[in-house]
Amino acid sequence: MKKSLLTLFALAAMSATALAADIKPAIVYGTGGKFDKSFNEAAYNGAEKFKKETGIAYRDFEPTGDTQGEQALRNFASKGFNPVIAVSFAWTSALQKVAAEYPKTEFVLIDDSLDLPNVRSVKFKENEGSYLAGVMAAIASKSGKVGFVGGMDIPLIRKFECGYELGARATNPKIEVLQNMTGTTGAAWNDPVRGGELTKNQIDQGADVVYAAAGATGLGVLQTAADNKKLSIGVDSNQNYLHPGSVLTSVVKRVDLAVYNAFSDAKNGKFTPGTQELGLKEDGVAVAMDDNNKPLVTPEMQAAVDKARTDIVAGTIKVHDYLTDNACPKN
Repeated sequence: MKKSLLTLFALAAMSATALAADIKPAIVYGTGGKFDKSFNEAAYNGAEKFKKETGIAYRDFEPTGDTQGEQALRNFASKGFNPVIAVSFAWTSALQKVAAEYPKTEFVLIDDSLDLPNVRSVKFKENEGSYLAGVMAAIASKSGKVGFVGGMDIPLIRKFECGYELGARATNPKIEVLQNMTGTTGAAWNDPVRGGELTKNQIDQGADVVYAAAGATGLGVLQTAADNKKLSIGVDSNQNYLHPGSVLTSVVKRVDLAVYNAFSDAKNGKFTPGTQELGLKEDGVAVAMDDNNKPLVTPEMQAAVDKARTDIVAGTIKVHDYLTDNACPKN
């Protein structure tokens, strides 16, 4: 009897090991670096949570240029990694090729969508989170001018800006929103010096709250706002801690959850393809509130944010999506 039990325990242990061995997760980050304290780092945090909970290691790669994504995706797939996560819309065309070449590999694309049987696409309603940030900025602003610094000039980043502008103007119809984009290539995600220069220019024009949606470039935005005793708004990850008392809030995208869920679903045999779109209702986006920004958030501001969030979730407020027609309404 004792031998039989020992044999059963041994077989169970071997089965668990075999299951773990079947999962070889991998991540290809967007350009801008793994530790950008923003978008890529959110993905990293999700992978680290999975690793800590399961003991299953993962591999990752940090592309430094726009051409390296396809090479990295193909390299991981050819070596049997599964699932493989592409953390950027920049890898959409690359993933379309690679996913077709490796139909048995499960892939995840974050921030864009592909209609392929082995690809899960995860998108976010950045316009909804940005709307709430606009509400906060308009209430916090003393000058009646707020700013926005984007990274690469693409419709996705215009979607952030539009939501922000709409929230600000709904709160103060006379508000002026200054905006700049950092560049037109992937280098725009990793240029904090330029981010700082654009922020200083907006501050010189009167902006006293500046929202950064620019990856690692945004670190220069937050730093410059703090140096000039103005407010900033972070993005993707909760960046309130970087400059406590200066960062009004951060528009959080749950990229960490998208990565964690993809790894977990693959491990448990529950991976499904298709497109997921996560907004306020799904807790896919939010404005970060914590001890670092608590002194900046007045009761009036909190009440306004809570009401806007409730109305957006209920459908009473429909936040325009710039991606639908590449225009931001002015009324």
